[in-house]
Amino acid sequence: MIELPVISEESTRRKKPNWLRVKLPVGKEYAKVRRLVDQHKLHTICESGNCPNMGECWGAGTATFMILGNVCTRSCSFCAVATGRPPEYDEDEPRRVAEAIKLMGVKHAVLTSVNRDELKDRGAEIWYQTVVKTKEYSPETTIETLIPDVKSNWDALYRMISGGQEVVSHNMETVESLYRRVRPQAKYQRSLEQIKLTKEFGKRTKTGIMLGLGEKQDEIYKAMDDLVDHGCDILTLGQYLQPTKMHIEVAEFIHPDTFDHYREEGLKRGLKYVESGPLVRSSYHAERHVNV
Repeated sequence: MIELPVISEESTRRKKPNWLRVKLPVGKEYAKVRRLVDQHKLHTICESGNCPNMGECWGAGTATFMILGNVCTRSCSFCAVATGRPPEYDEDEPRRVAEAIKLMGVKHAVLTSVNRDELKDRGAEIWYQTVVKTKEYSPETTIETLIPDVKSNWDALYRMISGGQEVVSHNMETVESLYRRVRPQAKYQRSLEQIKLTKEFGKRTKTGIMLGLGEKQDEIYKAMDDLVDHGCDILTLGQYLQPTKMHIEVAEFIHPDTFDHYREEGLKRGLKYVESGPLVRSSYHAERHVNV
């Protein structure tokens, strides 16, 4: 087994490694996106998830829109999105999202959402309408949808992914052994099955895994093999960063060279594309994943 470099959290608790430093969000394009998001009363995972790439992405005129509100029914130990009982969803949201995407003039849009386990259709109809409306307003815009776990409601899944989006992503988030701690309301095998069914539906499939939660090297390899076996095309790997003291602690900071190794390993094991780096997040460079 190859020994890969890591930086322990204990030794760097007060100071993150240099490779995790990001620029503050500034510039005209950032201000434009900020204005459109506020004007249309939209939510973005960039803000709700404390994404370290918000400055870069918004500065390039792109953002990942979060539909169905900003309160999640799940309580994942890594996620900065608020958890609780969500309010009623806004049926006009698909139009407002589509209008904002058109005004931004983006060539590739990413849509995601909170989990809405309390809804019979898991929010599938709003998902479908948002994709359809976006295609109506911006026919040339390609779309990636980062969808939640539908708890084996496969009718809801098929409705979510039938609106015409080019890429469908569903994040595994971590390796199997850490699911109970990291994703207590999710199941590793169920998420794999969701990816498999999405691939069989004819969609380009994608998922993301965070590193630095205490996973072992062989567990990452196994996850890669499981994803290939279940029809996953694209994998993103990024460093987990603890959003608040209430969330699960970072076990280790993964060195950029190790991320490079995992990229090559994933490709060797049969994944079509691997985006791997400390600051990589699910929608980072998403426009590259449309035609792989």
